[in-house]
Amino acid sequence: MGVDLRQVVAGILTLTMFLMLGNMIKREHFDSTEEKFPGGGTDVEFDSGEMKLSEQGLASFAKDGPWMEDGQELKPCWTKSSFDKVDQSKGFVTFSLTNGPEYHISQIADAVVVARYVGATIVLPDIRGNKPGDERKFEEIYDVEKFVQSLKGVVKVVKDLPVDISIRDFAVVRVPNRVTEDHIAELVEPIYRSKGNIRLATYFSSVNMRKTAQKSNSDSFACLAMFGSLELQPEVNEVVDSMIERLRTLSRKSDGRFVAVDLRIDILGKKSCHGTGAGGAKNCYNAQEIALFLRKIGFNKDTTIYLTQSRWDNSLDVLKDIFPKTYTKESVMPEDRKRKFLESEDSEFEKVIDFYMCSRSDVFVPAISGLFYANVAGKRIASGKTQILVPADIPGSSASITNHFSPYISKKNHLAYSCFC
Repeated sequence: MGVDLRQVVAGILTLTMFLMLGNMIKREHFDSTEEKFPGGGTDVEFDSGEMKLSEQGLASFAKDGPWMEDGQELKPCWTKSSFDKVDQSKGFVTFSLTNGPEYHISQIADAVVVARYVGATIVLPDIRGNKPGDERKFEEIYDVEKFVQSLKGVVKVVKDLPVDISIRDFAVVRVPNRVTEDHIAELVEPIYRSKGNIRLATYFSSVNMRKTAQKSNSDSFACLAMFGSLELQPEVNEVVDSMIERLRTLSRKSDGRFVAVDLRIDILGKKSCHGTGAGGAKNCYNAQEIALFLRKIGFNKDTTIYLTQSRWDNSLDVLKDIFPKTYTKESVMPEDRKRKFLESEDSEFEKVIDFYMCSRSDVFVPAISGLFYANVAGKRIASGKTQILVPADIPGSSASITNHFSPYISKKNHLAYSCFC
């Protein structure tokens, strides 16, 4: 019985199409897996879709690997001069920053939106870690003067409550992340008018950092708070700068460029990382999977990699075998800074350092789905550092890097694109 060559070719093409479709669906769901948040709720933000090359030149790569040139730093769409004056009441809004810098950004934004709406004064927040009694002052990590000045004309900020006002008399009000004006009018303002002062607690029932078509008067205030109010205080910023400079020195063969990978062993060990999400998609990738992913999309063995993992773990050896220039904080932090920023039991400094290292690296790879990835992406979009690569299981020996750009970039669907022009 003869074989129809046309049928064979058609069969091969059909099989190839289904394989490509299957891989695309897996990447599409990478941002759509769920991650449990403190206080309940889930994250639905690991969406990696097929890359559509834009006019910004995302297809322009360096000869020594799949490195892209940074884009232009974007300009904010908001201008404080256009903000209407708000009637200032005598009340105060207090709150704490919790769970790390990726949460701080959202908590600041919600507090500013609420305080602006009700006309209250914001009291400079403290910073609380995950352990009882783990508390720091705002100025230990962030630049107070930058924060106060950035919000001038939007909301008033004071460093402390007046001595005649007790925090015990404040009404605690829980608000959802990205709180809306309707929610404030219905559920927050009546309590504020009744009690005179409120303490906010932002909860993350679901996190969605995608931009929406719906517009409100509070959008500009939220944008300013998220992207224009928080900067590291000088000492912490110097540590980050020195670590980046060290990595660039180690990266001579790649013209001083390095990759930052958010890979933390403690999170990979949690139950939510063992299974898969919707459609069989993965929501976390281990060291071996990240190593193979980076190799298959074109990074060579001389590539310098920074990991957010705090101390070296044996499970990372496989990554170092493929990419010998793989480092954690303990390898690149100046010796005279380790006692304060690395060797204490408080991990708040380490979280902040990792967040800004990932925001400033040449390439960012989120091995873990979540808010860290989403808010690092926002910082990078604003600064023009748009090379964010979402990992995937790649069959074969190679793959096109353009299929793995974050949809926050390829689809321009991140909230940051609503804030910058």
